[in-house]
Formats: sequence, C-alpha cells, structure tokens
Amino acid sequence: MPEEAPSSVRVWDLPTRVFHWLLAVTVFAAIGTAWAEAMAWHFRCGLTALGLLVFRVLWGFVGGRWSRFASFVYAPSTLLRYLRGQTGPGERLDVGHTPTGALSVFGLLALLLLQVATGLVADDEISNTGPLNRYVSGAIASKATSWHHSVGQWVILAMIVLHIAAIVWYRMKKRVDLVRPMLDGDKPLPADTPASADGLAQRGLALVLLAACFGLAGWVWSLGN
Repeated sequence: MPEEAPSSVRVWDLPTRVFHWLLAVTVFAAIGTAWAEAMAWHFRCGLTALGLLVFRVLWGFVGGRWSRFASFVYAPSTLLRYLRGQTGPGERLDVGHTPTGALSVFGLLALLLLQVATGLVADDEISNTGPLNRYVSGAIASKATSWHHSVGQWVILAMIVLHIAAIVWYRMKKRVDLVRPMLDGDKPLPADTPASADGLAQRGLALVLLAACFGLAGWVWSLGN
C-alpha cells in the first residue's frame, strides 16, 4: 500500500506558543537589564518570568495533548532507543517534544525556576533585595545571590545556546523546521495523529490561568513592599 500523505495536525496550542515566545523575550530582557544594571526593569522581567513559568507548569497538566508533561515524560530505555534511531510500535516520539527535546525543556524550565527563586531572595548588599529576602536567613540569601549573579546566568545562557544550536542542527541535518510549528501550531504528520485541543474553551482557560499566575507574581512582589 502507498504511504499515506501527511496532513496538517495541530500540535502546539496557542497558549503554548504565546508562552514560548513571551518567555524568550522575557529571558533576553532580563539578561539585558541585568547587564545594563537597570534593576527596576530587571525585577519586572523576573516577576514576568515567574508568572509565565508557573503558568507553564499548570499548563503541563491541563493544556493541549502535546503540551502536557505526560506526552513527553520518557523512560530512560525510550531515550536510549531514540538515540539509536529505534521506535517502538505505536510510539509517536517526533510529534511533540522528542526524548532529547524533553530533556532540554525540563532542564531549561528547572533552571529558570531556580534563577527566579534565587532572585526573589537575593541581596546585593547595595540597594537591591528580592521581595522574599526577609523570609530567609543571611546564609541562604548569600548563596542565592552568588548563584543568581554568577553561575546561574551563565548556565542559562549555555542552555539557550544549546537550544538554538539544536534547532539549527535539525533544520540543516534532518531538514526538520522546529520554528514554524511554534509559530502556526501545525506539523505535517500522519492523518491519524491525535491533535492538541486548541479551541475557545482551551484558550479561555489559559487566559484565566495566566491572569491568576500574574496575580500570584504581583502578590509575591507586594511581600517585599
């Protein structure tokens, strides 16, 4: 039988795509404002990142099919088989996040959450303190500040470089465009591939969650004032 022609399948729902690009802009803005010592804006970027990251954690449980963590939590054996180019019966490892892509996503989310958390309790002993600094000991604040100002930002920059390099490698070596699906949400896939829900109800839920997450970020900021 001839191979079935691929169809355009919705993989990335609109809330996931908006999150992705907003987070990218926010992270670069946070790095730039830190280097420029524009600390008022740096704190705003940090709180924006906090709201976005909390939203993504929640969306990982209630979002579209391929945005849910359950769709890209892989066993070590699956990762090893994927690295060897082997796919088991019924596996759809290249629809959403691949096993290697999943490692990148979880790693970057964890590092960004750590960077935000350390910023919330940091104290540069000059004029800037995080809004939660008063709730931790001086020793914890000192360690958090050291990580936030040095190791943390360089590890995140390294992860960003690796992320971009992977996108370029997929485009040049495997002829797979990872950017376009994150813009329009669709991938050419077999017609029987389950699509992510991306209707008005899904988007309305995302707006409610996002508003609640930014409300949480605003409340965290108020604790320091």
